[in-house]
Amino acid sequence: MELSVFRQLLTKEGQEVLSAAVSLDPSEAQFLPLFDRLCKTYPRELARAALETAILRKKAADKYLHADKMYFTREALEQATPHQVSAYRSQRFKDYEHVVDLGCSIGTDSFHLSQNSKVTGIDMDLLRLEMAEANSQALGISAEFKLQDIVFCALPPSDAAFFDPARRSDHRRVFSVEDYSPPLSIVKKILPQVPNLGVKLSPGVKLDELKEYDCEIEFISLKGELKEAVLWFGGMKQQERSATVLPGPHTLVEADPTPILDFGEPAKFIYEPDPAVMRARLVTTLGAQLNTHMLDPQIAFLTGEEKIETPFSRCWQVLDWMPFQLKRLRAYLRENDIGRVTVKKRGSPILPEELIQQLRLKGKGEERVLFLTQMMDKPIVIITIPV
Repeated sequence: MELSVFRQLLTKEGQEVLSAAVSLDPSEAQFLPLFDRLCKTYPRELARAALETAILRKKAADKYLHADKMYFTREALEQATPHQVSAYRSQRFKDYEHVVDLGCSIGTDSFHLSQNSKVTGIDMDLLRLEMAEANSQALGISAEFKLQDIVFCALPPSDAAFFDPARRSDHRRVFSVEDYSPPLSIVKKILPQVPNLGVKLSPGVKLDELKEYDCEIEFISLKGELKEAVLWFGGMKQQERSATVLPGPHTLVEADPTPILDFGEPAKFIYEPDPAVMRARLVTTLGAQLNTHMLDPQIAFLTGEEKIETPFSRCWQVLDWMPFQLKRLRAYLRENDIGRVTVKKRGSPILPEELIQQLRLKGKGEERVLFLTQMMDKPIVIITIPV
């Protein structure tokens, strides 16, 4: 969307077109016929902008409570943080009077930060800044937005800052922190100006690239899906590594010293740690809390004799296990009249859908969950039911 067109969208005429587009309940698949329909009544570019906005608002409904009032670019929506994660993260800034939101984009993080602090949002994309202004007005939130390049300009005085570098180029993900825009190394310039700093990164960040930074690394998941990594510097740093599970929040921190777990056969229960726990490399910390051991040094499953409730892992009851052999597994499932299975794998080259097809089950009994994994480098299958 061009800036001039977005400005037209905010006018009385533009809002009329947007209202018409929203009333069509559009989807991506319907774009062309609905676009042609709107063009019969409204200017072409305005109809396109209104229809794109209506579609993006529908897509954003799962991320934001008031998406139906907001404005987005497609790329900004792809990178934006779900409101539950942003709200959680903003709590670390609650004791700071003035927070600068670096790379504020359309303002979604600024909104949560403004609940407790004065906020100045900075970005070098004028369209996104004006969208942030429009969004703040639509949501009744007070924040100031400025056009500024943080690479070449000094930052406004503040108590803390949140930095969200762009992690996509031409709608494609970039994986090295030095390929971000601007690169992560810009924090070396930011920290002398604002020592209390939080930085949002891709959850798939390579930990080896972070060794030179004195910060806490926190991984955050939402409803079992890994969402982001955050670096906390200065007074915002609370530990070395942490994993936070939402809703909650529930946070697991690195134990000192790092626990060492035993290895052995599957016990009565098997635990699959939350992805935030695995990315934070806190599996053994969790394992020690659950009084469990591991199957294999390379596999993140935990197993123990007790069922212990924890927000940091899902749990299954182990019914049986065996070295993996297709013929033997098929016979076992048929003897127990099992007709449906769900397959989970870690450390196995077998594709779950291919295994299910090869089993050719026809039983009428209850469903089972199969874990395809390895125990001390040997392939095994564990037959379980959810707890």
